[in-house]
Amino acid sequence: MTATETADESAPGKHLWGASTRATTLGILLLITIAAFEHLGVSTALPRMLAELDGGHLYSWPFTAFLSASVAATVLSGWVCDRVGARAVLMVAPAVFLAGLLVAGTAESMSVLLAARVLQGIGLGGEVVAIYVLVAAVYPERVRPAAFGLLAAAWVVPSIVGPTLAGVITERFGWRWVFLGLVPLAVLGVVLLVPALRGLPRPDPKDGPTRKGLPLAALAAALGIPAVSWAAQHPSLTTLWLGLAGLAVLVPALRTLLPRGTLTGKPGLPRVILSRGLFAGAFFGVEAFVPLTLTSVHGLSPALAGLPLTVGALGWSFASAWQGRRPDIERTTLIRTGFAFLAIGLSSMVFVAVPWGSPWLAGLLWTICGAGMGLAFPSVNVLALRLAPTNERGFASSALQVSDMVFSAALVGLGGVLLAALASTAAPTAAVVPIDLVMAAVAVVGVLVFRRSTDERV
Repeated sequence: MTATETADESAPGKHLWGASTRATTLGILLLITIAAFEHLGVSTALPRMLAELDGGHLYSWPFTAFLSASVAATVLSGWVCDRVGARAVLMVAPAVFLAGLLVAGTAESMSVLLAARVLQGIGLGGEVVAIYVLVAAVYPERVRPAAFGLLAAAWVVPSIVGPTLAGVITERFGWRWVFLGLVPLAVLGVVLLVPALRGLPRPDPKDGPTRKGLPLAALAAALGIPAVSWAAQHPSLTTLWLGLAGLAVLVPALRTLLPRGTLTGKPGLPRVILSRGLFAGAFFGVEAFVPLTLTSVHGLSPALAGLPLTVGALGWSFASAWQGRRPDIERTTLIRTGFAFLAIGLSSMVFVAVPWGSPWLAGLLWTICGAGMGLAFPSVNVLALRLAPTNERGFASSALQVSDMVFSAALVGLGGVLLAALASTAAPTAAVVPIDLVMAAVAVVGVLVFRRSTDERV
């Protein structure tokens, strides 16, 4: 570390809640929390929306429209950040998200609601990528683990309280306030970021990378990822073909969307981007079937079946906070540990999937899995931004999100195929056991990929 870097990191305010960064930290926290609440809570209010707008036949479309738009925005905003700067994206994306909230809250037809969901998806996809770039620009290296730990909490906490809170708002005030109630907070989040955005340097467009074929790749991702996700959520022979078609469109585009060598674990940034996908795919590939296992195999109520996911989210949040307070631990060590936690927890979920197993073991095991994710996810983000050249941080941030979405969709889809082929929702054990073992094997692959890595030699 140079003397300049040391001085910079010890300067007043150079931490999350210092005088010079407090407003930025709060603004980032607000925007991500609002986006996460909207993303996770809308499902609770959706039945009321569809009933009032006569859109029951379009039940899945608000989710599909949102996902397609967010994928495209995720891809394109990374390029814009590198060519024009994160400032432009963070001035436009939250405004688009805000417009989506207002349009949704005043919608009088399903077509307007779907248009609003597209706006929300564009806003969310753009602002998440730009916030990653902003974190790298505003906070010194030692503070970034804490910053990404805070972002993890901003996603995790809404996953715990979001659906319930959205339900209460819908019951007390009406579904429109699930959208409109967030508008003042979204405005405040943008206002808090303005000072930091003014201080961001503007990159020279000539220095930014040229991504040939990026618009087509963004379109392929916007079509392919939702197709695979749809197939995963509605497993059948028909949707299997839809999922395969989505993969056929998506896979060639990955050469543009991800760093070269990502899928083969090439050392450096590609290996780190791959790890984000392996973590997300393995974790969510099992999580999707935890409530089904507990209700169908062990007869738990839906409320009790969701409890392990809640305690797992708490484990994720606490582990994220813990690693953020320990910037001296090598990020590769935390990534290896995260994969090991995940391998242990996922493989042990077999003892929950069988009828003679204990349903109460799920809470402990999912806490272990959540802790592994909490240790690793912020570390992956920190390492990716460290390895990426300054003029390619937008691309790296976008690639992290794409890797996450692609592997999640593909491995959850694989689980859906196994469920349809080997078992049924009424008796899922024959499928859930191999699902648990396959996802644990994915985590073991992660351990092996990072077994000899250090922060200096990833």
